[in-house]
Amino acid sequence: MADERSQVLFIQFARAPVAGQVKTRMMPHLSPEQACALHCELVLWTSRQLAGSGLGDIELSVAGDCAHPLFDRCRKAGVHCVSRQSGADLGQRMYRAIGGGLNRYKKVVLVGSDCPGIDRTYLQQAVCGLDRAPLVLGPAEDGGYVLIGASSIREDIFEHIPWGTASVYADTITVLRQRGLAWLELPTRVDVDRPDDLAAWTRLRARAV
Repeated sequence: MADERSQVLFIQFARAPVAGQVKTRMMPHLSPEQACALHCELVLWTSRQLAGSGLGDIELSVAGDCAHPLFDRCRKAGVHCVSRQSGADLGQRMYRAIGGGLNRYKKVVLVGSDCPGIDRTYLQQAVCGLDRAPLVLGPAEDGGYVLIGASSIREDIFEHIPWGTASVYADTITVLRQRGLAWLELPTRVDVDRPDDLAAWTRLRARAV
C-alpha cells in the first residue's frame, strides 16, 4: 500500500500570552505588559516565517488558552490549525506533537516562538537534512535548541532532560550518542529571551519593514 502521508509539517510551539507569565527573563527590564507584547510579536513573526517559506503545512500547538485572539492572527498569517499541547513536561509535549505529526506526514519540523532568525533558508536546511538523518537539531546560543526535525521519533530522547537550563542541547546529544542515533546539526541561532537579545530583534524587525 502506498504511503498516503503528506510531505512536511511544521509545528510551532507557543504559550498563550498572559502578562507576567511569558518572557519573564525580560523583566524587570521590560514591564510584564511589555514582555507579553514582545511575546505576541515573536509568535506572530514565527507564524509568518513558517507560512512565507511555502515548504509545508503549519500547525500551532499552544500551552494555555487556544482561543486567545493572538492565535486568530496566526491563522490569518497562514497557520492551518491551532491545538492544545498535551503532556506532563516539555519533552513529553514535544514527543506527542512530533509523533502525532508523523502519523500524517513524512517529515515533521517543530520550532519554538522565540527565535526570529528561523527563516526560509534555515527551514529548508532542516527539511533537506531529514533526507540524510532521522533527526535534525538547531542549537540555540543559550544551550537549548530552537528547532527539532524528525522523520522518525523515540520518546526516550526527551526523557530526563533538564528543560529550561543551559545544558539541554548537550544533554540531548549525549542521549542520542548513547542510543546510537544519527542526527544532523544546523547552525546555531539566538533566542530572544533576555534583555541583551533585544537589539538583534530590533534590527531584524527594522529590516523587514
